Amino acid sequence: MIAGCRIPSHTTPWAWGRWASSAVRDVVNHVGVVGAGQMGTGIALVAAVNAGTLVTVVDANAASIRRCEKQIDKFLDRKALPHIRPRITVSNQLSALSTVDFVVEAVPEVRSLKIAILEELDKVTAPGVIFATNTSSISITALAQARPGQTIGMHFFSPVAKMPIVELILGLQTSPETAQITTQVAKAMGKTVVPASNTPGFVANRLLMPYINEAALALSTGVASRDGIDSIMTLGTRVPMGPLELADFIGLDTCLSIMETLQSGLGGAKYTPAPILIEYADAGWLGKKVGRGFYSYDSNGNPIREDPQNR
Repeated sequence: MIAGCRIPSHTTPWAWGRWASSAVRDVVNHVGVVGAGQMGTGIALVAAVNAGTLVTVVDANAASIRRCEKQIDKFLDRKALPHIRPRITVSNQLSALSTVDFVVEAVPEVRSLKIAILEELDKVTAPGVIFATNTSSISITALAQARPGQTIGMHFFSPVAKMPIVELILGLQTSPETAQITTQVAKAMGKTVVPASNTPGFVANRLLMPYINEAALALSTGVASRDGIDSIMTLGTRVPMGPLELADFIGLDTCLSIMETLQSGLGGAKYTPAPILIEYADAGWLGKKVGRGFYSYDSNGNPIREDPQNR
């Protein structure tokens, strides 16, 4: 069983899938992932490669499915892991999850959408299946209407394959068994598990999103240029990516949704979304995934920069 597992010290995150497989299957043999976007694809990969489980990814959008399959193939080719590919299947029907024994929901950060998906999952999965939501800000109790005791927050970070942590958030009625199994699954995926309280934004986004929002305000009020703001933060504080480029990477629609959740749940002027963030989201300038946000992106997905010394 997963409990008590130890990763051999000589292994690397992408070399111990076969070892982890035997350790995880007594508890979870087949993981379902709802949402074939950036997060869902990454979660599918760490489940298949690290935990060694079968994975079924479901998304209603055909373009998302094609991108997901392309990204999976590219990743496994790069890591020389072609034997992993048969473990992963992709479908456009939730009914494909009828045989899974653990589900990770990774659809966009919209409360009504997540609730609807979880309610549909309740109809197609077995009664004992745990629903782990990848929400990064929304109350787990609010989302857990279909299965209060078996719903839990399992917040992965992007890019999932590289980021070694998961925030674990319990709703008011989440059972101890659900928490224990989810912790074991996350560890089998190669993640460090850190508990957080069920408050808006949990830990990461309660700290991160106001920082990104303040950068957007600084840009719109002329404190510095886009490239100036990001250069000051990367070169001056040694963060790997400036706040505006990071916002593009996350998705400006996601950033806006999280800021709205923080504002609704916590109140206060510091959680008011920056007008430029709202405007860009309204314009469809959602960041790297669409080729334009605070930056424009070339055909290889690289941001087109300017000299930060120019104001």
